[in-house]
Amino acid sequence: MMKKLPIGIENFEELRRDGCYYVDKTGMIEKLLQQTFKVQLITRPRRFGKTLMMSMLAEFFDCRKDTKNIFEDLEISEQKKLCAGWRNQWPVLFLTLKDVGGNDFDGAYGILQFVLSSLCIEHSYLEESEWVDPDDRESFLRLKGRSGDKTDVKSALCVIMRMMQAHYRKPVIVLIDEYDVPLAQASEKGYYEEMLDVIRGLLGMALKTNASLKFAVVTGCLRIAKESIFTGTNNFLSDTISGKQFDKYFGFTENEVSKLLEDTELVEHKAEMREWYDGYRFGSKEVYCPWDVLNHVNRLQNDPQAKPANYWKNTSHNGIIRSFIERTDLAVNQKFETLLSGGCVKEKICEDLTYDILHISEENLWSVLYLTGYLTQADTQETGSAGEMGQEAIALKIPNQEIRSIFTDTVEKWFADSVIAMDRRELFDAFWNGEEKKINEILSDLLFDTISYHDYKESYYHAFLAGIFSGAGYAVESNCEYGLGRPDLVVREGRKRRALIIEVKHSKKESEMESDCQKAMSQIDTKKYAREFLKGYRIVLCYGIAFFEKECLIRKCEGCFEK
Repeated sequence: MMKKLPIGIENFEELRRDGCYYVDKTGMIEKLLQQTFKVQLITRPRRFGKTLMMSMLAEFFDCRKDTKNIFEDLEISEQKKLCAGWRNQWPVLFLTLKDVGGNDFDGAYGILQFVLSSLCIEHSYLEESEWVDPDDRESFLRLKGRSGDKTDVKSALCVIMRMMQAHYRKPVIVLIDEYDVPLAQASEKGYYEEMLDVIRGLLGMALKTNASLKFAVVTGCLRIAKESIFTGTNNFLSDTISGKQFDKYFGFTENEVSKLLEDTELVEHKAEMREWYDGYRFGSKEVYCPWDVLNHVNRLQNDPQAKPANYWKNTSHNGIIRSFIERTDLAVNQKFETLLSGGCVKEKICEDLTYDILHISEENLWSVLYLTGYLTQADTQETGSAGEMGQEAIALKIPNQEIRSIFTDTVEKWFADSVIAMDRRELFDAFWNGEEKKINEILSDLLFDTISYHDYKESYYHAFLAGIFSGAGYAVESNCEYGLGRPDLVVREGRKRRALIIEVKHSKKESEMESDCQKAMSQIDTKKYAREFLKGYRIVLCYGIAFFEKECLIRKCEGCFEK
């Protein structure tokens, strides 16, 4: 049965009014109101429903609206007493910072001014309120017109909250979505300290000892160290991916995905959905990425034969993986191979970070990979409780096939770029000169420095060799027809009328490398791969190569010829 899915819809009212499929997360409201802390910070990776959740909270609490209808038939509507005291009973200030960024501070600061101006326009009724302080009104008007100075910007939320409390005679519920995006952008582009100063003022003044505050919910990707932004905010609680307070409200649980597949008559795709998009452990729950599940179900509704795809890689910044493996001072290659083969690594995790120190230590880099969803806890029995996080090493793994493909693509691109940047002339000369021993040494050294990602299958070695010759002025062909078969690799240099024919074998044991190498050479001869080069080419060199893990054995065939 076709269902209208909320792909890219992060506005709760729009989702409900348009009749989109909704996985009910409204139980979050009751759970949130049970907390005794003034400020609740919730951190989750990108695309796990934070913005939609915040929009839902805004629709529920905002006293400017009557949203009873859009909450009908949802879990929270069963709580009659709670709804009577909280639904549409409180002034709400909802701000998202997810678009605040740029190549330099001035550009990012300009966008922040625009975002705050838009917030003022949304609450422009405050201009005419007889209850607000005249000085606050003047500051409000400067913010609205984007003519205020940095003091106006830093005090913006505090001023608007004070005006809202005066107008409504009630303290304000503050919702701040993606609070750390401006800092992530600033760290990447080199203006971190300037942006930190502004964000610290903007959030600190609003959330610290503020009589206008009822309570606040703040979401982001990383839990930035409290002393970095929220200095002096004492009534403060954070819930990270290791916490259990809200573990089932971000991401889809197994039961929720099963229900979605039943409702869309796609139950037969459950196994592939689990393999590709499940495996994230938040607190005590294992969850699926909602963005991936909805996108794949949407594709399946239109094409039942659609294969799983990577929907997450274009929604999140994958540079952290690349920066990790490029660090020559960190010995992470073997750990990455363990992860890519389905294994676990045990590492200490620090959940209090600042963006300016993410890359200063290996511990911080593992922490970022964990907190941003690229890695997840492998086994709760091995990791200890959430309270022990940062004190003991925890077992980490790649959560699913989708993330594994991101790691693999990153490793492949890194190796290709590394090979292109290196001087390969010695290796090429060795191939053209038939120097088996030198080729063997250079290839073995290259293999030792790479990160394997296909469990040493034959296709891995094909890609390895093809990558070496690519981008060096040669025509490189893989598995193309020549003679009576398809050689693994043909490298042609037309200008000098010479060619290499390479047949690859993957040995299951080191002791089998010699015999496998002979099989490769025999195949070249039997299949007459070199026959088509007899006309026009002056030099044709044929090689059989056997690989075992990170070792290789190469032999030049008898069938080579030079004119």
